[in-house]
Amino acid sequence: MEEFVANWIVFTRAHCAIYRGTRGLIGGRLLGIQMLLLTTTGRKTGRARTLPLAYVEDKGDLVIVASNGGSPNPPAWWLNLQSQPTARVQVAGERFEVGWRTAPTEQRMEYWRKLQAAIPAYRIYRVRTSREIPIVLLRRQPQGWETRDLEPAAAR
Repeated sequence: MEEFVANWIVFTRAHCAIYRGTRGLIGGRLLGIQMLLLTTTGRKTGRARTLPLAYVEDKGDLVIVASNGGSPNPPAWWLNLQSQPTARVQVAGERFEVGWRTAPTEQRMEYWRKLQAAIPAYRIYRVRTSREIPIVLLRRQPQGWETRDLEPAAAR
């Protein structure tokens, strides 16, 4: 298990670096699934934590899921996000600050249908755990952290 975790950390760091370096041209889709980079602030360390997450778009929101692969424990990014009103996102070559909220109870099934259509693994994750997996809606903030297109790497 330790080897898996170590390999996952290396993969995640490499994915983030390649995504950033190519402005999402590489790493922006993984196995046909749209990916974004989410940066939260560590609730214990106060340090920025970035990781790639699958998402779908819905009515101006970026929809992500705190599934942790169907683990009984929530992912650390979800715990970090809950301690802050905003986070940072990179989608392709654009970075911006987002506010967040969980999906309203009455709309959860609608979101699950959309998510499972785009990301079939979520069907498995839902049955692996007894916890209610949070569906998180990220909405761009009007002002904030680098709300602009990033310059191409060649222009820097």
